[in-house]
Amino acid sequence: MNGTGTVTLRDHIAAVKEGKLRFENAFQGVTRMILEQGVDKVVVNGRTTYDFRIFRTGRKHPVGMYDEINSFVSFVKDAAEGGSSKEMAFVLVGEPGNGKTFFVEYVCGRYREFLSKPENRRHSFRYTGMAQLGSYGKIDIIESQTYEDPMVLAMNLFESRDEATEFLAREFGFTDKELQRLADNYRPLGACSSYILNDIRTFTGGNIEEMLKFIEVIPVPLTETLGTVTGKYAAKDKITSSAVDLLGEESIQRLLHITDINNPYRFDLRRGALARVAGGGIHFSDEIYKNKKDLVQVYLGVIQNRVIEIDGYRWPIDTLIIATSNNAEFNRYLSEKEEAPIIDRCRICYVSHNTNYRMQEQLTTYAIGGETKTTLNREELHQDPNLNYAACVGVVLTRLPRSEKLTPIEAMKLAAGEIAGEKSLKTLAEVVDILSQEQDVTKRFGQKGLGQRNLGRAVQLLVESSETNEGRCMVAYDVFKSLERIVLDYVPDQNDRAKYLEDLKIAKGLYRERIMTEMFNAYMDEPYAVKKDVMNYVNMIIGIDAESLGPDRMWKYKDPQTGELKALKIDERYVKNVEDRLGLKTDEQRESFRTSIRKIYGQKISVDSTYDFMDNLELVKAVTDVRLKSDIAGAGSLIGALANRTNEENQKLYDRMVDTMLKKLGYCRTCAQKTIEYFCTQEDEI
Repeated sequence: MNGTGTVTLRDHIAAVKEGKLRFENAFQGVTRMILEQGVDKVVVNGRTTYDFRIFRTGRKHPVGMYDEINSFVSFVKDAAEGGSSKEMAFVLVGEPGNGKTFFVEYVCGRYREFLSKPENRRHSFRYTGMAQLGSYGKIDIIESQTYEDPMVLAMNLFESRDEATEFLAREFGFTDKELQRLADNYRPLGACSSYILNDIRTFTGGNIEEMLKFIEVIPVPLTETLGTVTGKYAAKDKITSSAVDLLGEESIQRLLHITDINNPYRFDLRRGALARVAGGGIHFSDEIYKNKKDLVQVYLGVIQNRVIEIDGYRWPIDTLIIATSNNAEFNRYLSEKEEAPIIDRCRICYVSHNTNYRMQEQLTTYAIGGETKTTLNREELHQDPNLNYAACVGVVLTRLPRSEKLTPIEAMKLAAGEIAGEKSLKTLAEVVDILSQEQDVTKRFGQKGLGQRNLGRAVQLLVESSETNEGRCMVAYDVFKSLERIVLDYVPDQNDRAKYLEDLKIAKGLYRERIMTEMFNAYMDEPYAVKKDVMNYVNMIIGIDAESLGPDRMWKYKDPQTGELKALKIDERYVKNVEDRLGLKTDEQRESFRTSIRKIYGQKISVDSTYDFMDNLELVKAVTDVRLKSDIAGAGSLIGALANRTNEENQKLYDRMVDTMLKKLGYCRTCAQKTIEYFCTQEDEI
């Protein structure tokens, strides 16, 4: 620091030498930000991939997007290591509403947070006392227009690079290895910074100490609204868009002060979006291919050369360029063969919709909103406990392409890493591979379907409907009506419409299965009654052949979830009934099924001791059917008892079940009654 309290160039260079500050390019900064948070391994669609923790933290963060995030991290890491990616832009292409813009804005937000830490802070410089030189009028302070790093200035202080290297080694003790690292990120000063430095050199007669008195180091402002460090350029229409918005233009105000017409400082680069992120920032070009052709040509030069060029003057920039585009615009652009050079300079990443219905729960929560919903009369609006599940299976099924190898339900369950009968993750991986060969991107796995915006619209329709407002509850079954309305109103292609409506029918069937389970839990007055019965079946078939089994058929085992010793009476009639419901008639079929369950148990419990087989829909359905339709046969059946409440006993059963649903299962009176009503119909059975 000098006497005025400002940071001098010497202070900054010394801080870099001591490791208190860093000199790195945008790619290195983003890579360090991502990798410092840690990496995990996950299995997605039958393949091992990496999950980066930085993308899984915060109140609202990206969900899924494993392949896309892996591509992005590999791209940035390659550029940080000097690979070909540093001369390319990263372009996310996909259907509207699948999280492209959200992902980029999330990265930008985290990058600003990362740079706000003192050790990661970006710095630039400004020239002071310019009025002394005489040719700058009343302009006394000039900031680097492209927020160049002070170390770039240090490497360009002298007319030859060798002199600058010698100066850094002599004055600050940089070793050859450190100097080589600095040289890796060397770039010339921008036209105006270089021109002004030359003016200062002439004015001081080349005296380095006198020259340094004109230079102050300043932190780069991180204000999001200023567009510094992370800036967004959204495509505009043909009339209002101009290269000026990106590059800048000649400034009339500056021309009133600057007498030297050759001085490149007459150009105001901050008027453009690129200069504001040129000092190690991220430039986000939204819908890049929607821009008119001459603007895309500007991007061509910027992406390849990383330089802002106006009238032959050049300003090198250090920027990570990320762009987005929807499929329709991208395909239109591809069809124009003469536009190939821009595509050639882009790393295209096709973004698919989320196909994991378990993860979709989080995205559905985003769509429903975190605040308490209210009716039009400002009364609190209740959420059916099955609303999220119904919406998730509804939208996820529309995103899964039809395949001969897998049914829609099998594909949905495998994509969520669950059990799907005899089908394995390998089958899903094969389906994904086959579809990835499709020339038409929209036919690939997860590339087409109802997106997040469509889901948001469906929730809006649900909230505004009179039934929802009258009953003061967002009933799960009603979300299917909303989704059907969205398909009819917003899906233009007839084939897609037909497929999506068929998918919603399948989703209703899955919802019905869920309701069967809920009804059984309500009947048993126990939130996890079905889960207990499913685990009882699993434990019975494990212990059925045990040597320690006595004539009383009692089997003792250690519960892997609690570690306690438990006793279980093996009821072979119950086991046989469940297997009958599964359609297993012969002893061979029964034994084969039991072996597969034991195998799954062995594999899953070793990884997750809380595994409960509730994702095995066929088994859950069979157990529920056995208990609902066999054990509960006192008054005909449960459906009969609930539907016909003319006698006192049936009315008591109904009241007791509603009471359990209200107190233990999270229902309100409206959704409890509507759910029982739906359960009593024969609709949507799979």
